[in-house]
Amino acid sequence: QVDLVESGGGSVQAGDSLRLSCTTSGRTMSRLGMGWFRQTPGKEREYVGSIHWLTGRTFYADAVRGRFTISRDSATKMLYLQMNSLKPEDTGVYYCAESRLTFKDDSDEYDAWGQGTQVTVYS
Repeated sequence: QVDLVESGGGSVQAGDSLRLSCTTSGRTMSRLGMGWFRQTPGKEREYVGSIHWLTGRTFYADAVRGRFTISRDSATKMLYLQMNSLKPEDTGVYYCAESRLTFKDDSDEYDAWGQGTQVTVYS
């Protein structure tokens, strides 16, 4: 059983930055990848980016590439999402997720999810 808890969300102006964190507790021995997803009311959950846990290789959705950076600390099992140059369309609830099967964008392959943290970007 793995528990994930996101933190660091908030309300900011367009152009500002935020750093989200994802704390892990519990078993992570089978972790292959971790991802960040976001969701706004009335829309499907959207892939933001992900990381291959062992190698640290990262992958990003086109909408955030060049502005967002995912990193991890293997020793503490922490996952981070640095978000720069935020835009109003980045508004949503951000979730971290763990997968034993993938390190890319298929949300169905992620089997542990946090409860989310709200990010609101004002224009």
